[in-house]
Amino acid sequence: NYVVTAVNNHLLKVWNSSTGQLLHDLVGHADEVFVLETHPFDCRIMLSAGHDGNIFIWDITKGTKTKHYFNMIEGQGHGAVFDCKFSPDGQHFACTDSHGHLLIFGFGCSRPYEKIPDQMFFHTDYRPLIRDSNNYVLDEQTQQAPHLMPPPFLVDVDGNPHPTKYQRLVPGRENCADEHLIPQLGYVATSDGEVVEQVIGQQTVDQDEPGLEPSILDGMIRQLQLEQDQRTGADQESAPSGPQNGEGTPRRG
Repeated sequence: NYVVTAVNNHLLKVWNSSTGQLLHDLVGHADEVFVLETHPFDCRIMLSAGHDGNIFIWDITKGTKTKHYFNMIEGQGHGAVFDCKFSPDGQHFACTDSHGHLLIFGFGCSRPYEKIPDQMFFHTDYRPLIRDSNNYVLDEQTQQAPHLMPPPFLVDVDGNPHPTKYQRLVPGRENCADEHLIPQLGYVATSDGEVVEQVIGQQTVDQDEPGLEPSILDGMIRQLQLEQDQRTGADQESAPSGPQNGEGTPRRG
């Protein structure tokens, strides 16, 4: 029945979808609006959010504001809201903002969402990469392909690792013993010359250790890598010594 448009003067306009008549101007946003989401089954309700940090719930049949939230971040002003989605039952909606936060609004108790820290990063998130002689990407520190590295550790924004109970939330670490959930720390010089303590590695997990189940995914990756290495070796043996058709470098199989 309705079409809702976001205009660059920060207004939302509600139109009759049959006649094209303008029904309502929804006033409230103070910056660009890039999020418009309809309620999964209540046709009266629409959510809007934008770069001004505002999240509005509207009754588009009446053209009125039902609920308003402002994404204030202590010490940093507000965070622009980049995306929002309703849950299928319409009881909750989740938003992501410019500061990496996931905001969950809805009915009920918030306790199930309180088990994780405020700041969650992988210790490898900002690690530099290099390319080898075949132009494949490797982790600079370990000289390994990133997808073959062990599961990373969870750290805060300063690189400090979280307790072991949080490390088990990382896929691949669910069944690890406590001693395998403690990263090795070391002092690393940053690009601006500052020396900081960071996660520099991790204790290797012995898959033959009693009580520890081997990772099926790691086994599949190792098998695929082995097969690829064998194919590459066979291709190199059968390839002519000189370049042909103007191609001087072998292609990846």
